[in-house]
Amino acid sequence: MDASQIELRVGCDIPVGDLIGLYDSVGWKAYTVSERRPDLPRALRNSTYVVTAWYEDRLVGLARALSDDVSVFYLQDLLVLPGYQGQGIGTQLMRHCLERYEHVRLHILLTEDDERVRRFYESFGFRNINDLSESPLSAFVRVHGVELS
Repeated sequence: MDASQIELRVGCDIPVGDLIGLYDSVGWKAYTVSERRPDLPRALRNSTYVVTAWYEDRLVGLARALSDDVSVFYLQDLLVLPGYQGQGIGTQLMRHCLERYEHVRLHILLTEDDERVRRFYESFGFRNINDLSESPLSAFVRVHGVELS
């Protein structure tokens, strides 16, 4: 399989089993524990933009965004099935989102602290706010049900 065999589709009409399988495969259990499973399709429907990657009839990747389409674009999720990672699928999904929101001033994402992930997003021009000197920023998060220290 190569990246040219991947079909990108825009929209959130995705079988629930495929969604749960994809999110489970990358360990994003907060989306897939039994009591939260009904929330996943609703989260996609409430997103402003969803693009998926398909190899034949198999869901192999997904990116979803929240945006006001003027000042802010927030990349909420970008995930690729583990057996398909490293083949350019995440890059295709990311480019698709960035092209869609090219005109928007502020692009934001929140992700795990992992060197490989950092390099991936930096390759698209994203910077960790801790590394900014010209335009210092602060980022704040609050996670429902989690005590942050």
